[in-house]
Amino acid sequence: MSRPEAPLSLPLVDAEADVRPSARGAAGRRALLAHPAWLMVGIVLASLNMRAALASVSPLVSDIAAAFGLSSAASSLVTSVPVLFLGVGALVAPWLGRRFGAEPVLLAALLLLGAGILLRVLPSVYALYGGGVLVGTAIALLNVLMPGLIKRDFPDRAASMTSVYTGAMIAGATVVAAASVPLEQAFGDSWQASLAFWSLLAAVAAVAWLPQVLIARGRKGHEVRAAAPATPARSVWRSALAWQVTLFMGLQSLWSYVLIAWMPTIFTDHGMSRSTAGVVFAFNNLIQVAGAFVVPLLAGRMRSQRPLVALVTTLVAAGYTGLMVAPVEGAWLWSAVLGVGQGGAVGLALTLIVLRSGDAVTASRLSGMAQTVGYLLAAAGPLTAGAVHQATGSWTVPIALVLGVCATALGVGLLAARDRKV
Repeated sequence: MSRPEAPLSLPLVDAEADVRPSARGAAGRRALLAHPAWLMVGIVLASLNMRAALASVSPLVSDIAAAFGLSSAASSLVTSVPVLFLGVGALVAPWLGRRFGAEPVLLAALLLLGAGILLRVLPSVYALYGGGVLVGTAIALLNVLMPGLIKRDFPDRAASMTSVYTGAMIAGATVVAAASVPLEQAFGDSWQASLAFWSLLAAVAAVAWLPQVLIARGRKGHEVRAAAPATPARSVWRSALAWQVTLFMGLQSLWSYVLIAWMPTIFTDHGMSRSTAGVVFAFNNLIQVAGAFVVPLLAGRMRSQRPLVALVTTLVAAGYTGLMVAPVEGAWLWSAVLGVGQGGAVGLALTLIVLRSGDAVTASRLSGMAQTVGYLLAAAGPLTAGAVHQATGSWTVPIALVLGVCATALGVGLLAARDRKV
């Protein structure tokens, strides 16, 4: 059964602070929402950065490994370290949001992201991994705070706004994946310059986000604590439904980050040229935009999202199977099938956080839990795939393991998709 998104009849409460704004704070919020174009620009530009710094590395990982003499397992750390710190950074994101407010923390995250991108191009393997730590932490802050901010400021359009920001997130990864190798060639075969170039995207987003900070600056320190509910709020960490949402988030992230880390390498190991592998990888990211945009819109109109869970997990499993049996011959087809499944899965996972939450506070807390545990789980994906590939000399076993992840994601996703609230 379908239904339109309905507005929540709840008092205005800050997602990041569990507080009801004072008169001055409410005026600041009204000023912010009176100019939705500014807010939309800020959200879209911030979202463009949420995968770009990760996608820029994958097409260049062989050059990076050659420059530092890294083994296959050590190379996997270049992509695994940022994903690990997506989980670690998500631990502190809710506290930072409560302490300083969502808007200033998002601005700081964009600045930190730009710094991390520049750090990892310095001529030191420690800087390479250290920059990955900053990149992962910065993206974690963006990941965790964005759903709560959307639930807060667009309570009647949460699913459609989720489709906008997930679509922008994947579009950013698409452009970066397609441009990384051409930029390297344009900069005289310098992978360092190619990676550093994307710090400009973070800088532009930071400038665009600054008006949101200025408009909202009067809220912090001028709020009143919201009245305590008759029944104390249940911790999301004790909710079975919250764990189901969290595991679906983590498992779909795992299969996506394995592809972000290794898809071009899978193709080149089977004889495809590096430039062609980069284009196919970019095509995969481009197709993800369609799934990421459409699936949240459909999810918001359904009481149960179980059919969507079955659809996206089946598509991903089919695409991985294709990579196992005919990686080069069917590269474009598998990239398209995977793209629809990947984009739909991440859009669905983020939408489930919003739909399974009754208010902005719960959405923020569930987002923090899902992305902390989820990305810590996902960080094992690229590292394990790289280590198993190095041990077996083949991509067959790593892909078979991911197919097991798909089966598990289907099970927990069907539970998370039920029409219930955390």
